Amino acid sequence: MLGKLARQHDPNVLVGFDHADDAGVYQIGPDTALVQTADFFTPIVDDPYTFGQIAAANALSDVYAMGGRPLTALALVCFPEKGDLAILERILAGGLSKMMEAGCTIVGGHSIRDDETKFGYSVTGLIDPKRVLTNGGSQLGDHLVFTKALGTGVISTAIKKEAARQSWIDAAVASMTTLNKTAAEVITAQEGTAVHALTDVTGFGLIGHAREMAMASNVSLRLYASRIPVLEGALDCVRADHIPGGLKANREFAECVVGYDEQIPEDIKTILFDPQTAGGLLVSVTNGKSADLIRSLVKAGVAAVEIGEVVARTKPLISVSL
Repeated sequence: MLGKLARQHDPNVLVGFDHADDAGVYQIGPDTALVQTADFFTPIVDDPYTFGQIAAANALSDVYAMGGRPLTALALVCFPEKGDLAILERILAGGLSKMMEAGCTIVGGHSIRDDETKFGYSVTGLIDPKRVLTNGGSQLGDHLVFTKALGTGVISTAIKKEAARQSWIDAAVASMTTLNKTAAEVITAQEGTAVHALTDVTGFGLIGHAREMAMASNVSLRLYASRIPVLEGALDCVRADHIPGGLKANREFAECVVGYDEQIPEDIKTILFDPQTAGGLLVSVTNGKSADLIRSLVKAGVAAVEIGEVVARTKPLISVSL
């Protein structure tokens, strides 16, 4: 719908909605720019405090994905008129815990009555305009590094159906409540221009966000399915048909640009489109530097693996091999 609206022309907008990037970037001084994003959604776990933590981690992630530092946040609350306010208090407390961990100050917010609970934040961060990391910029020969693992969407669906094992829930919650703060700090600390592009893998799934990176960079990507980490229980959820609507929508939209080796199993194809909440970071890093980056991430306590490479623009846009 945004594409149908009149375009605004402001030279201070370094990254706008037309870039299909993770957040907007607006320059306010020679060495200072704002990073702005907003994200909120319905509960995906039963515990209110945990839901608040996940919502905060998810909203903060887009600032980290641009290479920025979160500064302030506004809470976005939808809550039933006759709902238990103790539940809302726990949601807010969970969100606050993650904002404090991020060093991001909640300065206010807005609430409305709604039959269905929804919660999230609008987050503003700071970044050096000369060091903005967008989803464009991948270069031929780059290696693709990915943090975290796929599967939060299908596991969350299994939770709603009361079909998820506790170990699956624990793994998904641990992933969704882990900030991308440390990962982003390690990535942005790389010397020179080793990192060419950066995005977080969230609602559009790995393929959806990889597609955006490829199109913005005018390249193609080759992914290796055997290297892509998957959460415990995620493939079990796929085989049991615990498929969220977002996954189906992602697949219908983006699978047309994907080519698979014949050996790729159907459950692996499916998980590549799983919509992630507070998912990992996908990094396009110069050839020869990916091993150094992975070592630095792992040393800092961040799970990270190399999952693919950047190749010359061709069809299919994204190829998936074993």
